[in-house]
Amino acid sequence: MAGERQARVADRIRVVLAERLEKGLRDPRLGFVTITDVRVTGDLQHASVFYTVMGDEAHRADTAAALKSATGMLRSEVGKNLNTRLTPSLEFILDGIPENADHISALLREARERDQSVAGLAATAAYAGDADPYVKPRDEDESAEEDDSADEDNDDLDEDDAPRA
Repeated sequence: MAGERQARVADRIRVVLAERLEKGLRDPRLGFVTITDVRVTGDLQHASVFYTVMGDEAHRADTAAALKSATGMLRSEVGKNLNTRLTPSLEFILDGIPENADHISALLREARERDQSVAGLAATAAYAGDADPYVKPRDEDESAEEDDSADEDNDDLDEDDAPRA
């Protein structure tokens, strides 16, 4: 039950912050920000806000500075729209999802290229030994000849080695 309340409060904080950032702040350093996730502690006194920024590293640094300077104003905005006894403190954390997605895409691309090179090698490969290394069943003619010779050998042994009474 406490987990449900945390989830509802976190979702409400995410909506309030997204609406406020959509209206805009008067800080020119703020870039195109997307709130990706909000996590609230069990006692609802601290909220970690994960965000992403479109642009290069300079845009990310400027946006981080703008959000840090606007934390107080954004917290008061959350307090007005959140019906809790205490307003949680806000911590803005740059989300690494885009970088992780790029890294995973690069790894998948490399795996595809290696698979294609292995498939190319396999297409031109030849067997190291016989083309069919599995044991094949014997022909009936060969097995009949072997059985006859085995019977003759057994008959000779039986006569010579027969116990005498």
